[in-house]
Amino acid sequence: MTKKILYIDMDNVLVEFQSAFPRVDPALLAKHKDDEDEVPGIFSLMDPKEGALEAYTTLSELFDTYILSTSPWENPSAWADKLLWVKKHLGGPAYKRLILSHHKNLNRGHFLVDDRDKNGADRFEGELIRLHEDHFKTWSEVLDYLVPQAT
Repeated sequence: MTKKILYIDMDNVLVEFQSAFPRVDPALLAKHKDDEDEVPGIFSLMDPKEGALEAYTTLSELFDTYILSTSPWENPSAWADKLLWVKKHLGGPAYKRLILSHHKNLNRGHFLVDDRDKNGADRFEGELIRLHEDHFKTWSEVLDYLVPQAT
């Protein structure tokens, strides 16, 4: 039987974006006050979101799972930093499973877990599961919903 396809976003879904701020030079943060995602190296400094690593591991066993994230256009280190983060924190289950795109709707699948409806997430043909919204406030609630959907 073919597994259903699941995409999971990174920023504020797998990673806690704000966790990098204390690790960044304050002058650099001030320089990028209105566009923190443009800080060089910031994406390699983020901590995993609570429950995200365990959820990814569980879901990757049940679904054909990919990480589908957007990377800032003006921050070329972000592309490499996101890859390094995935290798460090997710390892084998995420091997060659990272997709960086500003057009998430171009990917076909059954589910997309994201915290926003930007970058084409609102036009994704499958079901958009908004983490931090309604009954998907935690990864535990996402798992409670998705695990039965795998079959």
